[in-house]
Formats: sequence, C-alpha cells, structure tokens
Amino acid sequence: MTRTQKNDTLEALKVKFADADFFYITDASTLTVAETNELRAAAYEAGVTMQVVKNTLARKALEAIADEKDTAELHGTLKGPTAIMFTDVAKAPAALIKEFRKKHEKPVLKAAYIDSAIYIGDDQIDALASIKSKEELVGDIILLLQSPIKNVVGSLQSGGSTIAGLLKTLEERAAS
Repeated sequence: MTRTQKNDTLEALKVKFADADFFYITDASTLTVAETNELRAAAYEAGVTMQVVKNTLARKALEAIADEKDTAELHGTLKGPTAIMFTDVAKAPAALIKEFRKKHEKPVLKAAYIDSAIYIGDDQIDALASIKSKEELVGDIILLLQSPIKNVVGSLQSGGSTIAGLLKTLEERAAS
C-alpha cells in the first residue's frame, strides 16, 4: 500500500469512526473465501458495512477522533486480523455474528462501541444482541402509556352503557 493510499484509507476511517454511533471490532480470520462472502452478504442484508483494516490505521483513526469520542480502551483490541463492522442499528452486528456462528466458529467479537459505551470480549455478544433499538424503546413506552388510558376509556364506556341502561329502566318504570 502506498503512502497516498494509506492516507486516503486513514481519512476515510476517521470519517467513518467519527460518524458512527455504533461499530464492532471483530476477528473474521480463518474463514474461507466462500464463508467471508457469505458473511459479507449477510452483513449487507442486515445493513452492516464490513471493512477489513490494518490495525495501525484503525488505531491512528481512533486516536484522531479522541476529542469527539473516548475510544482509548479499544486500542488494546487492535491486534491480529481485524474487521470493523459499521452500522446504524446497535444490535445488528451482534445478531448477525450470533446467527452466523450457528454454522461457523468465526467471526469473534473483539470489542464494540455502542453510543459511547465500550464492550470488550466475545462474551458480550449476547448482551449486545439483546439491546433494543430506539424505535423498539419508543414503542414500549407508548404501549406503557396507552395501557392505563385504555383501561380508563374502557371503564367509562362500560359505565356509560350501564348508566344509559339504568336511565332507560327508570324511564320505563315511570311511564308504567
């Protein structure tokens, strides 16, 4: 790789790291070409961008955005073969890795950066896969808020028909 290519790659990585609220650092080595293509296809379908990077370039890119994001803990995970997964949905790469590993032993999670929180180690994959998206959380809150309102409206509606029935009965008695 020429110096110009390295600089271009470094600048592109800086932009990706700065713009990404969620990214995963993984080890996908020892996968065959067919398995890697299968992983990339699954990542594409899940809305995840996967990029194999040199550790020194990734470290320099992370150091360059240190003012914006505290990623110092991630530097120790940049050893050996590294693939970075960028996403807009926090749990998408974790779910992808978990599903892919039902058939294959890799990729292995080295670390994840989730909206300023850092998760290190492959044992974090289950916790990351269970993270709810912003839309899911908003939906849960709306359901919780609607529940008491539905109960009150239901009670008022049933009470209203009871009152109407009572008034009708009283009216009929008065008429007889």
